[in-house]
Amino acid sequence: SGGEQRFVATLARAAVAVGVAALFIETHPDPGAAISDRETQVPLGELGALIEELLTFDRLAKSQR
Repeated sequence: SGGEQRFVATLARAAVAVGVAALFIETHPDPGAAISDRETQVPLGELGALIEELLTFDRLAKSQR
């Protein structure tokens, strides 16, 4: 993500599109209060929706192979 949370979803989608089988996504209930890596963490409340989107995208990408 280059140290910026705003790129996490886009890069995760790109990874899924090329067949990456696993993702490491840092998350925290309150990224601003995190002890480390606060700039790269996805808010915990947003993680579920991101995972659902990535799973849907993964199914679509695999159906096109």
